[in-house]
Amino acid sequence: MFTKILIANRGEIACRVIKTARKMGIKTVAVYSEADKDALHVEMADEAVYIGPPQAAQSYLIAEKIVEACLKTGAEAVHPGYGFLSERASFPKLLAEHGIVFIGPNPHAIEAMGDKIESKKAAAAANVSTVPGYLGEIASGEEAAKIADEIGYPVMIKASAGGGGKGMRIAHSRDEVQDGFDRARSEAKSSFGDDRVFVEKFIVDPRHIEIQVLGDKHGNVIYLGERECSIQRRNQKVVEEAPSPLLDEATRRKMGEQAVALAKAVGYDSAGTVEFVAGQDKSFYFLEMNTRLQVEHPVTELITGIDLVEQMIRVAAGEKLKITQDDVKLSGWAVESRIYAEDPFRNFLPSTGRLVRYRPPKEGRIGPITVRNDTGVYEGGEISIFYDPMIAKLVTHAPTRAMAIEAQADALDAFGIDGIGHNIPFLSALMAHPRWQEGRLSTGFIAEEYPEGFQARAPEGELVHALSAVAAVIDHIQNIRKRKITGQTSGITWNIARRRIVNLTAGEHDIISTPCEVEPVDGGFRVQMFEKDGTLGHAHLVRSTWKPGEPVWTGTIDADQVAMQVRPISNGVALAHRGVATLARTYTERSAALAALMPKKENAGGGKELLCPMPGLVVSIAVTAGQAVKSGDVLAIVEAMKMENVLRAERDGVVKTLHAKPGDSLAVDAVIMEFA
Repeated sequence: MFTKILIANRGEIACRVIKTARKMGIKTVAVYSEADKDALHVEMADEAVYIGPPQAAQSYLIAEKIVEACLKTGAEAVHPGYGFLSERASFPKLLAEHGIVFIGPNPHAIEAMGDKIESKKAAAAANVSTVPGYLGEIASGEEAAKIADEIGYPVMIKASAGGGGKGMRIAHSRDEVQDGFDRARSEAKSSFGDDRVFVEKFIVDPRHIEIQVLGDKHGNVIYLGERECSIQRRNQKVVEEAPSPLLDEATRRKMGEQAVALAKAVGYDSAGTVEFVAGQDKSFYFLEMNTRLQVEHPVTELITGIDLVEQMIRVAAGEKLKITQDDVKLSGWAVESRIYAEDPFRNFLPSTGRLVRYRPPKEGRIGPITVRNDTGVYEGGEISIFYDPMIAKLVTHAPTRAMAIEAQADALDAFGIDGIGHNIPFLSALMAHPRWQEGRLSTGFIAEEYPEGFQARAPEGELVHALSAVAAVIDHIQNIRKRKITGQTSGITWNIARRRIVNLTAGEHDIISTPCEVEPVDGGFRVQMFEKDGTLGHAHLVRSTWKPGEPVWTGTIDADQVAMQVRPISNGVALAHRGVATLARTYTERSAALAALMPKKENAGGGKELLCPMPGLVVSIAVTAGQAVKSGDVLAIVEAMKMENVLRAERDGVVKTLHAKPGDSLAVDAVIMEFA
């Protein structure tokens, strides 16, 4: 067994590998760029080596720098994580030349299956059903359009070396093919250093299901069940689960055996994933093979009890698999949410900056529920524009799918993040979505269910009482706290008004008003609700150890365990729970009557400027000062976190002034250009 390994990666996957290596008694070496000098994986490793500037192409993607770091530190093996150099056959070859072991598959397997074009050719040669498409290299957008015409629309344009949704476009027409081809090639070149793309038929209403395989260097290969990864946005996975709610045992076995046969055909000898596109009728086609560890591997680990990173290290060291196919038993259900630095209220545009607050839920097992949080960040750390926007992977495991989803919803409600935009509000709403809960999934789920973008749900039903009760108790606690401030006028008695009015926002100007009274009782508060006519309504017992300033309220409402996001606002708190977001303002009856008379503030909008929608780098400006533009015309392209975002004109107009040029780094809402 190795005594020291180097992790050629960053972020949460580097931290994940370090944890297993530490458990196995293996020392670790981290590598880091200038942007990652204070990163968590650098702190966790036993040693760390600087490898260059922030740009991945000048640091993490330079194999020679990884070799130098190994030779400098005496690392005997390298774990590549995912992305970066993980699927480049030249990397393990270079390591082998210097006597360093690659913790991953052999170069032949990577060449045969890691390249999306070559993997489809290999699968076709092995009589594996594949999606119709053109697997040769495509030189131009015009050629891609001709191929798409022959295949039939819609088509998928995909980078051969791609992954993580980068270099991928769906096209429904010739014009979209040509534009998508250029964007896919540009993103592929930027992210992977390889601009080859191919075109294949896009299966309508598909599901994305993948099989985890594990092989050793002695010819043994097994499969560890499947993962459903159909909840995607912009072709990037957002939520994964294992097993799939679609498959039965017979289909699972069929997919698994096909994945194993394909892996054996190329001599696969590590952890890898065979991906399939599946129809709602349980038909499936080989899509591609990822010759590396997947982002979503924790859900498989939780339902099988197998540490995939440990198995990768052991087989790389030459050990035989001690697990046979008969040993693989699937237990319970696991759900993983990818928590990204992005603003769901601004069409999920990337958000960067400092994590002013980062308070994940408590990890571990409580009763039948397990909570796991894989992360590479910490409170006070910074989310950079140079890398993937993932903050954490939150995973829950339970005996049933419904319980795992409920546990995930609870954990999301208890996850406190401040300082940047993040997608927890969206993930919380998703967990409560009926279609998701029923398992009626497809890769078009998000586009179909949120066609106008995401907006938080308004409070309704029982949630109105829960939110109002918590808001009233928080107001009561803060009032008592204010009365204890020293230096106040003495000799004056004070009373807190018993009757309070809690106003919850339920839209731009809609308000839900709930009269209530808060009474301290042993160990908590009794909150008596009233109907609008003044008659008694429900009474709730609220208990919590929450203190002002904490970002998450946790406690019980009657017999129910509850967590809510809490942020202070004028005269109240902003609350978020189960995908519902509301501003809760608590008044005395007199104050509520006066507040109702206040004029509504209307948002002013000029529409005379093109603002940068997220922090990013200006790739190109497509117009000049004085140029007339039509609605839909491309104005500029801004890149953030390895994704290119095309900014288009919302209406006809004339460009008055340009305030940015290619190469500029812009903050969110920076003015790119003005219109006359």
